[in-house]
Amino acid sequence: MWHLAMFVLVLAEHAGEPIDVTKVLKMVLIHDIVEIDVGDAFVYDAAARAGKATLELSAAERLYGLLPQDQGVELRALWDEFEAKETAEARFAGAVDRLQPLLLNLTTEGRSWKEHGITADRVFELNARISLGSPTLWTYVEALLHQAVTDGHLPPAPQEGAASASSISPS
Repeated sequence: MWHLAMFVLVLAEHAGEPIDVTKVLKMVLIHDIVEIDVGDAFVYDAAARAGKATLELSAAERLYGLLPQDQGVELRALWDEFEAKETAEARFAGAVDRLQPLLLNLTTEGRSWKEHGITADRVFELNARISLGSPTLWTYVEALLHQAVTDGHLPPAPQEGAASASSISPS
């Protein structure tokens, strides 16, 4: 969480829209508590992630309900906002939340991508949502991912010639 908070402070100028940095900091500091309680799942494992939203919602109700009401209401509202990604702050928080693990994977020369058979098309597709919070960061990430493919750290998409990874749009 400390790294994520530092990402917000250092990269806030690259948000796609004006943001309240303090609000984004609060979001990134509290959003993982629910995942810690429920348990995390590998982001590329759809089966492991099935039903996770329901479990997280129950955990959020319980955890934020343990706090004094004013704090519980404020932090739960921030968690809900982060999950919905409907505000500039939530979109930027989501962008840095996706950026951090991606950079860790690049630092390890794509170790978990290789271990789990994750190919470039899936990495581009999942991480394209970074552009929703910061088109600037997404442009930077796209270049890093293309280089990772070139360097052999990110396995190319099957039938790479059929659809270029750079043609995948945010979802």
